[in-house]
Amino acid sequence: MPSPDELQGLLARVALHEHAALRALYDTAAPFLLGVALRIVRRRDRAEEVLQDVFINIWNKAAGYDSSASLPMTWMIAIVRNRALDELRRDARDRAETLQDEKLAALRDIEGSWPDPLALLEQAADSLQIRGCLDKIEGPQRQCLALAYFHGLSHSELAQHLGSPIGSVKVWLRRGLQELKSCLGNRQ
Repeated sequence: MPSPDELQGLLARVALHEHAALRALYDTAAPFLLGVALRIVRRRDRAEEVLQDVFINIWNKAAGYDSSASLPMTWMIAIVRNRALDELRRDARDRAETLQDEKLAALRDIEGSWPDPLALLEQAADSLQIRGCLDKIEGPQRQCLALAYFHGLSHSELAQHLGSPIGSVKVWLRRGLQELKSCLGNRQ
């Protein structure tokens, strides 16, 4: 580790924007400063990013270094520490925002899956209206409608289930739908 006087001299030259001085400062201080960053952020890739930002900061603010306030290494460690803590805060904020976004999306999914009370009321009224119309339809027409729409039977399955010709089933189904349509049209 270089002496405080050597580091102070390098910082003074960095304040004059000497590239060679920044390179020398980096070569001497970076391993130690990387260790500080690594202890805080706990990941090498993030610690290296912090270190890069720190040396950009040192390049831009070296003129503001006051040797009477702190030793050069202490000043640089403070910069590393602050930048690493900023990184942790940013990550925590990003995770919190992501979690909040996920919670909001989940709530929207839950809210979207339930109809509002007015929709439920309209649905119940429609169901009662359809039921009232179905009650007026009799015999095989009603049976065909019920089996086709509530149980999902096809024409051929209806014919087999009822033991009737497929042509008759189609006629009953068509007539039943016409009666249902007529009844629902009269109620509106």
